[in-house]
Amino acid sequence: MNWEELITLYNEYLFLEKGLSKNTQLAYIRDLKKIKYYFNKDNSITPNTINKENVQDFIYDYSKKSKSSKSQARLISSIKSFFKFLQLEDIRKDNPAELLESPKIGLYLPDTLEHDEVMKLIESIDLSTSEGERNRTIIETLYGCGLRVSELVNLKLSDLFFNENLIRVTGKGDKQRLVPISDWTIKYINIYINEIRLHQTINPKFKDILFLNRRGGQLTREMVFIIVKKLSRNAGINKNISPHTFRHSFATVLLKNGADLRSIQLMLGHESITTTEIYTHLDREQLREAIEKYHPFNINKDFKTDENKI
Repeated sequence: MNWEELITLYNEYLFLEKGLSKNTQLAYIRDLKKIKYYFNKDNSITPNTINKENVQDFIYDYSKKSKSSKSQARLISSIKSFFKFLQLEDIRKDNPAELLESPKIGLYLPDTLEHDEVMKLIESIDLSTSEGERNRTIIETLYGCGLRVSELVNLKLSDLFFNENLIRVTGKGDKQRLVPISDWTIKYINIYINEIRLHQTINPKFKDILFLNRRGGQLTREMVFIIVKKLSRNAGINKNISPHTFRHSFATVLLKNGADLRSIQLMLGHESITTTEIYTHLDREQLREAIEKYHPFNINKDFKTDENKI
């Protein structure tokens, strides 16, 4: 079997067996097509015959073109996973990528927004237009619920349980979770539904999708990125803002106000609490305050050690 046939088979495996999201599947397949195109001119190198030296040559060549450690690490992960799949299917006896080492990736902490910066951004929105009302609701929902952009654009009317102050969110790998939603956010979603969305001509295919474009279709992830970038420029916020910034800010503000990591983990839909710890980083000032507030030497201010008893 050739590269194309086995990559297609692997893609089916990712969907049916691994349950990965569409975006994750696409990322894996994009990576595998890079190695396919690299060996396209040499018909003797197929997924069945490729050896570790061939793989190392490809990775070395790729590393010269890409300075991003993150993209290199993901590429290596994709290749390892692909050949592991070929082993499981008895197409190969070995994994030629098994000994590849991924580059070390430093901790990446994107910009966060303070609450007053979020409000400044919201206040910059032109609410005289229907798109303005929709965009305010998008920001309120991203910041109020900590959603990924893919979760936002796929949010449905049937996912809204406002009587219970909950929304149902479909996250990575089509895993669903219930996320609390405040009365404040509910208010703006209802305004959007009843005053904007109600008067749109909606494509029947998207009648249950909450956020629509001006043609009555589903908003794309790319469109939300454009909306957020434009609003941040209008508000004069000189930070690298994306839809994910609001998710990070949501987690950070909850932690600062006393929420525990486990609760934040469940709301964000993280499988591992280690991921949550990265999203909800503590700055030095918070650490200092935590020591002053909770360490017994600071709680018991009058405690004195008696050196004579030591």
